[in-house]
Amino acid sequence: MSWTIASLRQHLQAALAVEHATIPPYFTAWISIKDNTNIAAAEIIRSVMLEEMLHLTLAANLLNAVGGTPSLTHQGFVPRYPHRLPFSGDRFDIDIERFSKRALRTFLAIERPEGPRAKPEAKKFHTIAQFYAAVRDGIDELCERHGERKVFTGKAARQIRPDAYYGAGTIVVVAGRDSAHRAIAEVCEQGEGVHDSVFDADHNVTGSGKEPAHYYRFQQLLKGREYRKGDTPKAGPTGARIEVDFRAVHPITPNARATDYPKGSPIRGALEAFGHGYGQLLASLEGAYNGAPDRLTEAIARMFALRDQARALMQTPSGDGRNTVGLDFTPPRAG
Repeated sequence: MSWTIASLRQHLQAALAVEHATIPPYFTAWISIKDNTNIAAAEIIRSVMLEEMLHLTLAANLLNAVGGTPSLTHQGFVPRYPHRLPFSGDRFDIDIERFSKRALRTFLAIERPEGPRAKPEAKKFHTIAQFYAAVRDGIDELCERHGERKVFTGKAARQIRPDAYYGAGTIVVVAGRDSAHRAIAEVCEQGEGVHDSVFDADHNVTGSGKEPAHYYRFQQLLKGREYRKGDTPKAGPTGARIEVDFRAVHPITPNARATDYPKGSPIRGALEAFGHGYGQLLASLEGAYNGAPDRLTEAIARMFALRDQARALMQTPSGDGRNTVGLDFTPPRAG
């Protein structure tokens, strides 16, 4: 495709949508695990979810750097699940569902590594890395055509800086082509690994070593073993066993919707309150990405506050005699 500044901004806004689309399903799988069970699995899913927040922030830094305006609160930004990744050529659905083998297979489909012959693809990608490779090529094309200064016109004050973020990974302040490349590499390496390695390039949260990339972290849960130094994607994990109990989860209704329940009912009210809280979280992130970086900490706090609401919903009978209430992330419409 022939890139323009407008199409680059459009694709980086789409990157925000792609990164965000993974957060509700990862959050749901994490919270659906019953307390004091599946300790390793819960921590793996939580860690990936938080790193997706980092990827969302990196996409916002990229969009701001080229003069765009990150938007997370417009109607439709929170997709209606089941959902397919924007710009993806794959036809698998992403559901809001409990922790299960089925959910993990979906997560593997989302995070799967780029094949050695995969080409950059902006419109119908099969891996997220293909999409970002196309964006990287678009940046390069525009810089060569117009010059770097005419591409990177955003205000430095709108960048989220490393001191505003805690957790694994690295916030990259994007000011030009080279830093844009580093931000894109950070997203792809955390998701898929580095050069045929199962590990990403960053030290883990404790700084005591490297963690497997997202794809391989999820794969550990299906295979029941940890990856350790020397393991390869082909050979699989050979480390310590991971005990996984897929029965120790709340039997939530998949893809629940507040509108499935009568107006004025307690369940509908609780689901609408959860959706309202999620909308506030996105508003905090949008504020952080549009000149108020201190609101990033506020957004993380809101996510953990939602955890308690989610747990209460997941322990409430749905009324069908089998399941409990699930989660509906849809914010209420204004007015």
